[in-house]
Amino acid sequence: MLIEQGYAGLNMDRLAEATEYSKGTVYQHFSTKEDLVTALAVQSMEQRLALFQKALAFPGKPRERVLAVALADELFVRLHPHYARSEQIIKMADLEERASVERRGLLNGLESNCFQGVGKVVEDAITAKDLTLPGHWTSREVIFSLLAMSNGTHNVSLNYRPLLQKIGVTAPLDTLREAIPVFLDGLGWKPLRSEWDYSTTYQRLTQEVFADEWRRAGLG
Repeated sequence: MLIEQGYAGLNMDRLAEATEYSKGTVYQHFSTKEDLVTALAVQSMEQRLALFQKALAFPGKPRERVLAVALADELFVRLHPHYARSEQIIKMADLEERASVERRGLLNGLESNCFQGVGKVVEDAITAKDLTLPGHWTSREVIFSLLAMSNGTHNVSLNYRPLLQKIGVTAPLDTLREAIPVFLDGLGWKPLRSEWDYSTTYQRLTQEVFADEWRRAGLG
């Protein structure tokens, strides 16, 4: 309903009718429409975090673990397109005022766990001297840049398909997978592509970490 009608079109009366529950029963579980979509966002983030945790456990170099997280994010979008699309809609709605404190706290905690995991990898790279950040940059700017690349790609791929067709981009997720290593090379994050066989890294990830997800996504 959220995807077909948008946030404004999501109606608790219609939801009650579609689920064959009374409106009163629905309100026993969700105090407002905002609370309902926050619960949906929580479910979505739980799916994403589970994939991120698998990626972060990969026993590779810090840069390889960043690529593992990026692959986890790609697989989330491929395997859960409705969640990915719902996230885009939910993020544009102001949920802070009317969603329950409990659900807002749960969502914020899940999001923080995702960011903190990536931040730990960046800090590991700095400690290992694989990464020397330019100027005033810290790990926060690296995380932001990766998030912007990822969210920007998902936003464009979901909402600007005619534009992508016009400019000839037929596989935006594949393009993002190629763009992130270019960005990491630009930061000087070692080992550079010229120094390491990252095709072997991706092969290990798809066989050792995400074999089931890779297969279910129709990629192998």
